[in-house]
Amino acid sequence: MMLRDRRIHLTTALLLLSTVTGINAQETRSHDHTALRPVRPVHTYSIVARDPATGELGVAVQSHWFSVGSSVPWAESGVGAVATQSFIDPSYGSLGLELMRTGRGAQEALAGLVAADPTPEVRQVGFVDANGATAAWTGDLAIPHACDRQGDGFTVQANLMHRTGVCDAMFEAYSAGTGDLAARLMAALVAAEDRGGDIRGRQSAALLVVAATTSGRPWEDRLFDLRVEDSDQPLVELERLLGVARAYRHMNAGDARLTEGDVDGAVEEYRKAEALLPGESEPLFWHAATLASVGRVEESLPLFAEAFELRPEWRELVPRLPAAELLPDDPTLIEEILNAGAP
Repeated sequence: MMLRDRRIHLTTALLLLSTVTGINAQETRSHDHTALRPVRPVHTYSIVARDPATGELGVAVQSHWFSVGSSVPWAESGVGAVATQSFIDPSYGSLGLELMRTGRGAQEALAGLVAADPTPEVRQVGFVDANGATAAWTGDLAIPHACDRQGDGFTVQANLMHRTGVCDAMFEAYSAGTGDLAARLMAALVAAEDRGGDIRGRQSAALLVVAATTSGRPWEDRLFDLRVEDSDQPLVELERLLGVARAYRHMNAGDARLTEGDVDGAVEEYRKAEALLPGESEPLFWHAATLASVGRVEESLPLFAEAFELRPEWRELVPRLPAAELLPDDPTLIEEILNAGAP
């Protein structure tokens, strides 16, 4: 959408907000817009939610469509989250967030966009705002089986499903789920697939979670931003990626602790990363380097040895680290590390 068109759409939505108090399919379809209807669907199932305990906002989605994560999920810390699907109009994501950023609630923002849409009958959209209020829209021309269902701080929606009951399955799985928001969003996707999912099968999936409030640094507010673009088993891969992402969050937390001078805290974070990535050399190596850099050499050597066994190229990296001040510039120490695990 061009910037001018985007402003016109937003202005129209804001004007209509003064008169629209609900979403009425018959009113919004009073003109024949058949010629304007898009022809490329992103039929799918999704969940949009706000975690009441943390305030985190998130979207998770799966579809038999390439790169669903590049168009369906939208979220912004302190603002809200959106899933826009069926015959997709991405402006529901960008303009929906913009409306909620101005203080409009989920229901009001979605109502305005639906009323301004020339072809709302082909849309399916879910909104949640930063206060946990939700809104959903399923147009009359969403391909059956289509559904949406709203809960406390979350909404699920689906279309072109193999069987009925997908929304109920997602609703129940999320409501009964444990763990953080990302884990509960994943549980909802798995429940949808177990119920039958997309009648065409599966291809891509995505999970987006942002912090409750903005730090002013959007890249830091994005807690998880994971996509599986094309896979026979996108949910299996998405769950694997979530585990890897959790491990690297611990790695990053360890680096932050080290910067603060909290070596024990850093080591603990690295150990958590190692537990989540058994058989991976990266957490082991940086754990070892951290210990060696603060003089805990004896503790570091078994970790170096394990990392070298998994990936011998780490030995080539060790002599380069003093130049980056990641190890002391001590030839004896470097030699000792390089001999770790040697026969």
